[in-house]
Amino acid sequence: QVQLIESGGGLVQAGGSLRLSCAASGRTFSSYSIGWFRQTPGNEREFVAAINRSGGTTDYADSLKGRFTISRDNAKNTVYLQMNSLKPEDTAVYYCAARNRPYYMSRKTFDYDYWGQGTQVTVSS
Repeated sequence: QVQLIESGGGLVQAGGSLRLSCAASGRTFSSYSIGWFRQTPGNEREFVAAINRSGGTTDYADSLKGRFTISRDNAKNTVYLQMNSLKPEDTAVYYCAARNRPYYMSRKTFDYDYWGQGTQVTVSS
């Protein structure tokens, strides 16, 4: 089993940057592919980015390519989401999730086995 804790959220002005972290417990962290999702009130959770077990393969929501970067450090059991050129529409609660399919990333929430509690990102205009 994996426990995930997100951090790094906060309030930032439009055009600024934030780096979110997803810290995982458990010795088998490198066996999981990891995804980031975000959710705003009244809306479904939407895919942001995903990374496979080694970090060698990544996937991004089309609208976020070029601004967001996902990476991982398996020695630290941590996945990062670097967010640049932030816009007010990026305001959401950001969640990380772990999938027990190390080489197969997914954009679907139901494919993930474990979820963190989320971290709030607010971008002011």
